Amino acid sequence: MSQLSYPQPDGVAPGNGYSHVVTGPGRWVAISGQVALDADGEVVGVGDPAAQARQVFANLKACLEAAGATFADVVKLNFYVTDLAVLPAVRVARDEHVDTARPPASTAVQVVALFRPEILLEVEAYAVVND
Repeated sequence: MSQLSYPQPDGVAPGNGYSHVVTGPGRWVAISGQVALDADGEVVGVGDPAAQARQVFANLKACLEAAGATFADVVKLNFYVTDLAVLPAVRVARDEHVDTARPPASTAVQVVALFRPEILLEVEAYAVVND
């Protein structure tokens, strides 16, 4: 059971789909940026932001599970997208995995390119696991 806390800082407008602050006791887990590659290293959803977002979150879930964590333990998500127009698809995939009433802190950044031209987004995660 997660023991995360979501304090709302005074003087800061509430986030829409993210929390400004997430704290909690436990073991720190850092997940490298995940992209839409399947288990064979093939790109999933070339040209399809929704398909890529689903694969990215499936990869994040597998990485979290390998660390003994779940999305309930995630305190921060960083989104890197090649076009801000893909964010709605990313949010749909995110909302299928995180508690939207207590979402993790997050940052979204548009970048010029990712490591392969057909990759539209990359997401990294930080979690705190209460052992």
